Amino acid sequence: MTYQGLIQRYGQYLDLPAHTKNISLLEGNTPLIPMPRLSKEFGCELFVKFEGLNPTGSFKDRGMTAAISEAVGRGAKTVICASTGNTAASAAAYAARAGLRAIVLIPEGKVAAGKLAGAIAYGAEVIQIQGSFDDALTLVVEITQKTPIALVNSINPYRIEGQKTAAFEICDVLGEAPDWLCLPVGNAGNITSYWAGFKQYQKGLPQVLGVQAAGAAPLVLGHPVEKPETIATAIRIGKPARGEQALEAAQESNGRIIAVSDEEILSAQRILASEGVWVEPASAAGLAGLIAESAKGAFDARGKKIVVVCTGHGLKDPSIITDAFQFPKIIPMNYDALLDVIGGA
Repeated sequence: MTYQGLIQRYGQYLDLPAHTKNISLLEGNTPLIPMPRLSKEFGCELFVKFEGLNPTGSFKDRGMTAAISEAVGRGAKTVICASTGNTAASAAAYAARAGLRAIVLIPEGKVAAGKLAGAIAYGAEVIQIQGSFDDALTLVVEITQKTPIALVNSINPYRIEGQKTAAFEICDVLGEAPDWLCLPVGNAGNITSYWAGFKQYQKGLPQVLGVQAAGAAPLVLGHPVEKPETIATAIRIGKPARGEQALEAAQESNGRIIAVSDEEILSAQRILASEGVWVEPASAAGLAGLIAESAKGAFDARGKKIVVVCTGHGLKDPSIITDAFQFPKIIPMNYDALLDVIGGA
């Protein structure tokens, strides 16, 4: 049978209502990419779970297929979400697939162009609010409590059901859970989902290293951050909706949640690209955390099987690269000019 998406493949493991109507863009089934140079450097087997190869370029599609499928099944006509970008694009795409109206609230001037473009391209009604992501989420929760509009943020339990399939896929490829799972933490739905997935699939439990950006690290600081700031826009969240579950996942797994600087995140982004995997800045946080913990002797990777989750494609936030990029040289259209520039093989 040809691949038909996550609900078809893993439906027996997903707690979805009987009325659910499968709405799919053939999400999931993303590669677990070996990283040989990083593996050699750390003395381990290191893999990247590249979620940027989902239909809208991020892991959000896993949860969105479930959330939209449930909403369609119960007769919803409109869906809404607050977003720092990836949820917006995913909600817009799956709503378009299902023929639903999609409304997206984003914090003013805080969403990367590649993500905003996706939401608009799929036909969502995008509204900027004068406030943070957390403010936007508060607003969408209120409106969904008072109207028939369906909420599709990660506080929707069906989002978690869909997203935990990534843990199933990792176990299916490796034959067991890895020793460590390293991943970014923003609104904390993903770390919650992975941990739920590993526990349910019963093929072993990894230790979990959750990584926040230093300018948006409420789970590390122990209190909400009123004005989160980081170049990693996807995790620029000061009050995670599933913060408690994220802390539980770290504790239960004998892992931890740490913070890294923007500079460390961008360095990890460049390292991943040097092995052929281009991710948006937030997606590099997991590797940045692994590097930081190893450098200070808090993490011994030797002999371990480690999976770094990269949540979104680099095209989601290309300005990070293009802003720092020197415009390509222009040369005459002849062989000698080209040889002069490249200096031979």
